[in-house]
Amino acid sequence: MSDNELLLAISNMMDKKLEPITNDIREIKEDVKNLKEDVKILKIDVKNLKEDVKNLKEDVENLKEDVENLKENVKNLEESVKNLEIRVQKIELCQETEILPQLNTITSCYKDTYDRYRNYADRMENAFDDITLLKKVVSEHSIQLQSIS
Repeated sequence: MSDNELLLAISNMMDKKLEPITNDIREIKEDVKNLKEDVKILKIDVKNLKEDVKNLKEDVENLKEDVENLKENVKNLEESVKNLEIRVQKIELCQETEILPQLNTITSCYKDTYDRYRNYADRMENAFDDITLLKKVVSEHSIQLQSIS
């Protein structure tokens, strides 16, 4: 065998021996390529997550401000309700001590007046009849007196 043939044989033998390694390297290269794509996607996802977290933080801050405003509003409402309760108590007291007694007095007066008129209503009819009769009698007596004179 010549040197060239020997070298070619060694080269073929090396190619056969290195073929599994070459295949493994190709697979590793493919895996690395896939990993690079996955890392790229992961970076995009992380970027989106960071943006989402930033937005969430802003929302939480806004919510905190809203809650503080609500607390202040509730405090103001509680004070208003307290003031209204005091005013209602004063109004109730005024009604009880001033208005109701006056209304009772007015009611009593009107009731007494109504009872008086109701009791004398039939008498008034009789009084009108009596007045009409008196007018007739006075007219007749006037005529009689004029005829005498």
